[in-house]
Amino acid sequence: MPPRNRKPAGRAARVRSFSATDEDLAMLEAVAGYHGFTRSATLVGLVRREFWRLFPAGTAGIRPAQGARVKS
Repeated sequence: MPPRNRKPAGRAARVRSFSATDEDLAMLEAVAGYHGFTRSATLVGLVRREFWRLFPAGTAGIRPAQGARVKS
């Protein structure tokens, strides 16, 4: 059985880097460990949640997924 591809085609992740204080990094590691995610997945999840909270209908360059329930 072939492995399942979790990402739709065209959404390949790229390696990025960031700067953080030791305290910020420790907080990130604690949150990631609590949820069982990597630090990277935790950051992305938090950014996505905040983005859709601020822009529920998306922006000019980022549209909600087809079929998504959009609150105006």
